[in-house]
Amino acid sequence: MIQVFLLRHGETPWNADNNRYCGRTDAPLTAKGIEQAAASREKLKHIAFDGVYASSLQRARITAEIVTGKEVITDQRLIELDFGDWELRTKEEFIAADPVLWNRWMSGEAGIKAGNTGETMEAAANRVSSFFRDLFEEKKKGTFLVAAHNAVNRFFLAQQLGMPLHHYRRLWFDNGAVTEFVIEDNGDFVLRKLNA
Repeated sequence: MIQVFLLRHGETPWNADNNRYCGRTDAPLTAKGIEQAAASREKLKHIAFDGVYASSLQRARITAEIVTGKEVITDQRLIELDFGDWELRTKEEFIAADPVLWNRWMSGEAGIKAGNTGETMEAAANRVSSFFRDLFEEKKKGTFLVAAHNAVNRFFLAQQLGMPLHHYRRLWFDNGAVTEFVIEDNGDFVLRKLNA
């Protein structure tokens, strides 16, 4: 069995600015984001991690470094969703510009890309699932911290829980919050804590 503490990175300037979509933009942490990471470090200080992984984007990597004080292995499969034309815009701004696209995205229509030119929900969920499959196959057991991003964490969890991916917004991840799950020896996914 492997135990995973899945972390959303701390706050960035784009999160603080009316939750501006910050997919592949390599935004830094704010002072509040650093405090959130330190609070997670305090929550998890009793955990002996066998490995620490993160998205290559600095907001996730630095959050993982603050939380664990350990070497962080980065993996591109953990990077945030490519939001396409929605990047660095608020939801209100891009819905006003193209409400039809947003409705198609939220309906779960197959093949719809975020921001028209970005990534599909399925592609994001599948690449994160691929990371965890490989982690499970390689390690078989242990306790790991994985720092990633809001959208990809939601898609991954929705997929693992058997939810339609377009219901991803029914799951919530605060900046710096921890979600705990295990992958049992038979490969079953068990959610233990959400957004703790």
